[in-house]
Amino acid sequence: MLEGQRSAEVSGGDTVVPGRELPAERIAANEPSESVERPWPARVAYGIVGLALFVSALGLMKAGAADLIGVLSGSALTDNAWSTLGLGWLGSCLVLSGSPVAASALTLLDGGAISRTQAFTMLVGSRLGASFVVLVVGVIYSLRNKSQGQRRAPVSIGVLSLMMTAVIYLPGAAIGYWLLERGSFDSVDIGTSPGLTSMTDAAFGWMADTIKSVAPGWTLFPIGLLLLLAGFNAIDRMLPSLEGSDVGGREIEWSARLWPMFLAGCAVTLMTLSVSVSLTLLVPLVAKGHVRRSNTLPYIAGANITTLADTLVAAILLGNQDGVRVVVAVTLVVSALTMLVLSTSYPWLRRMLLAAARAVLASNRRLATFAGVLFLIPIVLIAI
Repeated sequence: MLEGQRSAEVSGGDTVVPGRELPAERIAANEPSESVERPWPARVAYGIVGLALFVSALGLMKAGAADLIGVLSGSALTDNAWSTLGLGWLGSCLVLSGSPVAASALTLLDGGAISRTQAFTMLVGSRLGASFVVLVVGVIYSLRNKSQGQRRAPVSIGVLSLMMTAVIYLPGAAIGYWLLERGSFDSVDIGTSPGLTSMTDAAFGWMADTIKSVAPGWTLFPIGLLLLLAGFNAIDRMLPSLEGSDVGGREIEWSARLWPMFLAGCAVTLMTLSVSVSLTLLVPLVAKGHVRRSNTLPYIAGANITTLADTLVAAILLGNQDGVRVVVAVTLVVSALTMLVLSTSYPWLRRMLLAAARAVLASNRRLATFAGVLFLIPIVLIAI
């Protein structure tokens, strides 16, 4: 029995356990046979709760931002566009998610606490820091593997995600900032219907009045941020589990192709409304050999485009056209630059980023230095 079980593990087949079948590698890792899929009524409930929290949080943060004007005006956090770039970057690293920080930029803009260009750089900063969670998950996942090579594979996804995001978003930020200052997006006008706005205000507007009656007005912003995090968590629970284990031990055939991987990154991020979730999915896929880490860059590039979908929805719900223009500016510039880079210089970019990732992962000291720099740069930007 034991010999047959070992041979099944070596050959990559499935090991039969009385009453159920489990993939052999999952038995070795003491993992559950499959992710627990929630029934559809539970998913619907999570979706309703998530959307309610999302809309409620935006209302609270919008109201709280007005009370933060006196605190933030002229402070080191918001005294110029460089500071808000660092604020968005550092904030995303600390909360391990870019979407709440991006929504914060829009509500601060709507409340008059920051300018349009400052909201733009804060939004860009939130994207630069959002991939930090992938590095954290990669490090945690790597601790389960014994060999040095197996440990580097999941960690490398975090490093590549951060590098690929910086390569696109930093030049994109310069171009988008210039276009926004020129007024190139001033004609963009995407609003929500007055009926929808009044309905959401009636359904959730009471929360701001209730909290203000027992606490200072500025507390609405941090409370709203917590609700926003809870809302995204509920929406994540609504979505089906995106595990890569059902492909066995094989490499996904189309994962080596540029545009299918790019479209996969776009689609998965649009489904999950979180670049952190969609990029974190790469960690187990690479660790188990389903996708080569050298083929993940197009997926990362696609994910970095559609991750702005939820931010655009937030801008529309807030009804602030400057906020909508900020999101549109980032989205259009990043999309155009991504398509240009992938179409004209992908092989060169791939070699360059893989070489840089290998250099970072050459030792634990270099990796620690890399992670430290990720926190040091936004702190320096805030201090400028």
